[in-house]
Amino acid sequence: MFGLIGHLNSLEHAQSVAKELGYPEYADQGLDFWCSAPPQIVDDIKVTSVTGQQIEGKYVESCFLPEMLATRRIKAATRKIINAMAHAQKHGIDITALGGFSSIIFENFNLQQIKQVRNVQLKFEQFTTGNTHTAYIICQQVEQAAKQLGIDLNRATIAVCGASGDIGSAVCRWLNARTDVADLLLIARNQERLQALQAELGRGKILDLETALPQADIVVWVASMPKGIEIDTQMLKHPCLMIDGGYPKNLATKIQHPEVYILNGGIVEHSLDIDWKIMKIVNFMDVPARQLFACFAESMLLEFEKVYTNFSWGRNQITVAKMDQIGQMSRKHGFRPLLFENSPV
Repeated sequence: MFGLIGHLNSLEHAQSVAKELGYPEYADQGLDFWCSAPPQIVDDIKVTSVTGQQIEGKYVESCFLPEMLATRRIKAATRKIINAMAHAQKHGIDITALGGFSSIIFENFNLQQIKQVRNVQLKFEQFTTGNTHTAYIICQQVEQAAKQLGIDLNRATIAVCGASGDIGSAVCRWLNARTDVADLLLIARNQERLQALQAELGRGKILDLETALPQADIVVWVASMPKGIEIDTQMLKHPCLMIDGGYPKNLATKIQHPEVYILNGGIVEHSLDIDWKIMKIVNFMDVPARQLFACFAESMLLEFEKVYTNFSWGRNQITVAKMDQIGQMSRKHGFRPLLFENSPV
């Protein structure tokens, strides 16, 4: 059985979803209540692959809300993720994906040091961040969307914002090994990690955001976007392809220009038969019946293939070989990268 640990976008979103799911005691409560609310299994899921194979899973609502980080309630946020993991394990789930902020919180606050949650000894090998599949899908989006826009990679410059992170470094490794991209621009706050990545790749220019963006034909954004940041569309190349692989996805609301093409990164489309109510209610996707976060899909793929291991785990551990492996599973079971519906140019 696979599991998905998720959370909602805001307090207001959580209140409306709680009402729809039949939790009236949650629907009118403020942030203090949500800080103490326990995790809940709110959906049973059945998935049928294009191969005909069927698996079952559960959606675990962690009751984490982004406002907890915004108001510096760090202990509440970390407790949400660890409790949700223990809840999934206690219910016999073999492999569980940490979706959205779940994996970010787990890594940034070093929650692996917590081995015990009440009477549950955590088995970290039963969890995956889903970052390998996310990185693979973003790379496919870069290659295929560039072709849709008529951008030749062998003459293109790609800027990766968040290059020192788990997904960003994996994207750089893939682009370096599997494409003939002309130039790679590496952007991140952690200069020490950037220099290590540059040495590993044997290429790439380390630049700040303001210097890199005007040079980039393609921007892969896999960093969180601070609320205060502003991007002047006039400083971007026209045309420019931007893959928004961060969380939350908000580039499209900040950048609007007819020659800047923004694609939601790390999203898969599929023709699988997925029986669940949660995706219709939470409204994460434009087409909830046919789109899915790649990180969530990773746990489904591991369940299909009976690979019960923390496939994506730890920072900067994603190899091109592992991306190949999860990519093969992804194609086999009917997932494909989200692309522009029609060529936009």
